[in-house]
Amino acid sequence: MSTREPPRRRVPGPARPSRPASAQRRPGPGGRPARRPAAAPRPPAPRVIRLGSPRPRLRMVGLALTLVLLAFVVRLLQVQAVDASSYAAKAEQNRYVGQVLAAERGEITDRTGVAFATSEDAYDITADPTMFARPQLKIDDGPEQAAALLAPILGQDQAALARKLRPKDRQLRYVKLAGRQTPQVWKQIRDLRSALSAKSETDRTTVNVLAGVFSVPSSKRVYPNGDLAAGILGWVNADGKGGGGVEQQLNATLTGKDGKIRYAQSGGRQVPTAGSTETPAVPGSDVELTIDRDIQWAAQNAITDQVAQSRADRGYVIVQDTRTGEILAMANSPGFDPNDLSKARPADLGNPAVQDAYEPGSTAKVMSMAAVLEENAATPLTRVTVPNRLHRGDRLFQDDVDHATWYLTLNGVLAKSSNIGTILATGQLGRTQAEANRVLYSYLRKFGIGSHTGLGFPGETRGILAAPAKWSTSQQYTIPFGQGMSLNALQAASVYSTIANGGVRVEPTLVRGVRGPDGRFTAAQAPSRSRVVSQKTAKTVAQMLESVVDDEQGTGAKARIPGYRVAGKTGTANRVDPATGSYKGYTSSFAGFAPADNPRITVYCAIQNATEGSYFGGQICGPVFKQVMEFALKTLQVPPTGAKAASLPVSFTP
Repeated sequence: MSTREPPRRRVPGPARPSRPASAQRRPGPGGRPARRPAAAPRPPAPRVIRLGSPRPRLRMVGLALTLVLLAFVVRLLQVQAVDASSYAAKAEQNRYVGQVLAAERGEITDRTGVAFATSEDAYDITADPTMFARPQLKIDDGPEQAAALLAPILGQDQAALARKLRPKDRQLRYVKLAGRQTPQVWKQIRDLRSALSAKSETDRTTVNVLAGVFSVPSSKRVYPNGDLAAGILGWVNADGKGGGGVEQQLNATLTGKDGKIRYAQSGGRQVPTAGSTETPAVPGSDVELTIDRDIQWAAQNAITDQVAQSRADRGYVIVQDTRTGEILAMANSPGFDPNDLSKARPADLGNPAVQDAYEPGSTAKVMSMAAVLEENAATPLTRVTVPNRLHRGDRLFQDDVDHATWYLTLNGVLAKSSNIGTILATGQLGRTQAEANRVLYSYLRKFGIGSHTGLGFPGETRGILAAPAKWSTSQQYTIPFGQGMSLNALQAASVYSTIANGGVRVEPTLVRGVRGPDGRFTAAQAPSRSRVVSQKTAKTVAQMLESVVDDEQGTGAKARIPGYRVAGKTGTANRVDPATGSYKGYTSSFAGFAPADNPRITVYCAIQNATEGSYFGGQICGPVFKQVMEFALKTLQVPPTGAKAASLPVSFTP
């Protein structure tokens, strides 16, 4: 076995760098040393920019932030501590809204409680204008779009609605778009609003432009009988106030007292959990009239038919209780329907039976005869020779018909309605004509001519009756037979009721009483009474009026009612045309009461300017009187007359 060690491997070391040829040469003795190569040029040193200290700037920023935060803190303290109550009040004002709760208007009924005027549920359509602005709807024409949808439903002008929804006051939160709309109208708006809301949830291009439209419960005036008694009732205007008739006269009684409600709202809707304050409305009181609906219906039908047949301008019928002065009917033709004033002519609105002043004609002779009898200037049997013509003052007077000399009693003068005979009779009231004028004037005033009736009705005329010193030459002789002075239909009816009531005038009444919200009935104040003529004179005049109807020579035969004694008087007067102020056409009338021996009912009828058929009062108003009187007697169950009339002579043989 060999002991020879293996050869060692030489590990190569790092290579030495080779020297350059010049370096490998060693200079010999005395040789010049080798030249060192030139050093490469150094790059220029970079320019050093020294920054300023950041501390001043940090201090400035910190100070600015401190001032800003301090301002916020001060403002926060002001809002939450110093002005907290003020801002809370403003928030409450914007959050809470108030609305008026309209009081229900009282009913108007007839004497038996049947409704003439009542109220039914309705809605005031309102809006919050701020909910139509761009911040809410994100569109610029929100008011215009809403108005376009609402106009056909409400029946209003689209531009006017848009102006209400875009008021000048940008903070305005409440406007009324339409008042007293039916539930059907509000349902139509509500359904349309709901449809827009549902569509807007699925279609982002749809905007619910009706989101700011709301309703407030209200009431609407309704007249169940249409045009029946419309002249008496009047109507209620858009503001809920009476615009005529009893609605206007007793508006304060009927209206009641409005209430208030205040509640929190969000997005235009009430917040139920936020609570509310409410002052309930107090309903108006019910008004009970003296009118009997059935008699009113009969009177209105009768006068409407006759006005149509005669092609007259208008007509009126008054039915009055002779003992109490209560008006049982007051009918006008043409009339109007207070449920829809848009179809009514302005000239037909109102109550012409108390608002028209006209010359009554021969129905006024009853006052002249009452004065002659009361002054003992004559008796029913006094003989009066009536010529064909009578010259007085500057005029030549005549009767309605041309005739030879009549030989009449004073009763016959009234029965045949002689103008000349009336002039001759009233001339006996004084030693001179001036004195006779003063005496007659005093009686006319006692009968209520030239004064308001006491009814207090809106627009009522007192008529025209000049003082006797101002009577013209012709008026001295025309006033005794009803020309040259004027009155209204109710005044004329009251004259006959005074005679029927034994010479005592009772102020006409239209209201029996008021029933308050508590159900308690308060009767109206008793009407005033005044004696005009004695009971004896009144009874005598009543007998003379019977001759007008019963005697063959009388002018009122068409007013006869089988089984009842009727006292009445015809009238045919020259009519003053309201448009020109001159005489044109005639006023035809008939007035009377029944039963003549125990009077219960007075009926007065007048027709203005009949242009077809007869224009004489006995011919066109006599039948109306009969129709209405018969119906009233049956309705009130007045028994027939028990005794026969004491016939007074109409004429004498010279």
